[in-house]
Amino acid sequence: MNINERIKDQLDSNPVILYMKGTPDFPQCGFSGQAVHVLNACGAEFASVNIFEDPELREALKVYSGWPTYPQLYVNGELIGGCDIMIDLYQKGELQNLLSAAGSRNA
Repeated sequence: MNINERIKDQLDSNPVILYMKGTPDFPQCGFSGQAVHVLNACGAEFASVNIFEDPELREALKVYSGWPTYPQLYVNGELIGGCDIMIDLYQKGELQNLLSAAGSRNA
């Protein structure tokens, strides 16, 4: 399986996935930490991938998504964006709706 197939498989297998620096329990950058905080504030169930553990994935995902930075949030296989976009959507109440529609938000 090539790297793009691996990315597609991860996106298909997880309704909500956060590609981040570190892990939800130990984020390794402030933006990744804020992204986890926002998802937790929404009561979201989400998968995460530590891009530091897979350099090939780290570089390929930038090309795949057309988004050069991390974290990257995907909902139902679609790139939502990074930390700033997540915060903006959360403040507008839109992120909660996206997560609910994906079935990954605890009521």
